[in-house]
Amino acid sequence: MKQKHKHSIPEDMLALLVGSLFVALGLLFFRDQGFLTGGTAGLALVLTRITDLGFGLVFFLINLPFYWLGWRQLGTRFTVNTFVSVCSVSLLSEGLPWVIQFDEVNPIFAAVMDGFLIGMGILIMFRHVSSLGGVGILALYLQKRIGVNAGRVQMGVDVCIVIIGFLLVSLPILVLSVVGALALNLVIALNHKPGRYQIT
Repeated sequence: MKQKHKHSIPEDMLALLVGSLFVALGLLFFRDQGFLTGGTAGLALVLTRITDLGFGLVFFLINLPFYWLGWRQLGTRFTVNTFVSVCSVSLLSEGLPWVIQFDEVNPIFAAVMDGFLIGMGILIMFRHVSSLGGVGILALYLQKRIGVNAGRVQMGVDVCIVIIGFLLVSLPILVLSVVGALALNLVIALNHKPGRYQIT
């Protein structure tokens, strides 16, 4: 696999740590407010509501089946970097509550800011040949193969997952969850276009 703007391994690792921190902080906001989100992270949040398992463990486990697609279709470097990103988010999402807590946050601001934080984290991962696994792998694969914008693919899947959450949360929380998902994918759709840091 070739990358048009190749980064060194240390650059990748530092960037993936920063991206993972953005994502984990955004997910902390989401969990604190009771919001849902899309992708494998959203599925993990849903599963934590119906099981006794923690988010980090669930998120790590549900990503396991997607590494095969990543390795076969997107290459070893992408798969390894994605594994690093998923592990980092899993660990950081469990560790951040030990160092930061929110006493009061406006829910509308939280929904938009959370989406921006997670979107920026995912964007950093995309630009360093990585993703959050799951839907991110599928989105990058479709962009590579048939030119479909990765942000649009992610947005479509994310909205579907959030709608499933209608059975789990109140209507106001669901609406704010959709707002957060739209903010997240707006960042990706506007900044991750074919030809820019694209896997080729």
